[in-house]
Amino acid sequence: MEQPNLSYIHSMSGGDKAFEEKIINIIKTEFPLEKEEYYNSYNAKNFKLTAGIIHKLKHKISILGLVKSYETAVAFENNLLEGQTTLNQEFESILINITNYLKQL
Repeated sequence: MEQPNLSYIHSMSGGDKAFEEKIINIIKTEFPLEKEEYYNSYNAKNFKLTAGIIHKLKHKISILGLVKSYETAVAFENNLLEGQTTLNQEFESILINITNYLKQL
């Protein structure tokens, strides 16, 4: 599985460490809340709401340099809108991967 990284954040910041810290702190604050919303709505089988939450999470996935994971999130979001849950385990692996990475920052 690909690993999260800060390459995109570094390229966006132009070397501005305060900006980098601000973006990282926003992700570290928002990601756990959105992840919890994801699990709550998925477990309630509210797949339209779950797809909307994945839409928000996709941006964080992208910012953390996870290209393949982003593609998986897009596919899963679309599948959920059609009532299909086949990519659930793969998507949840992405969430775990990001959670473990953010703990290290």
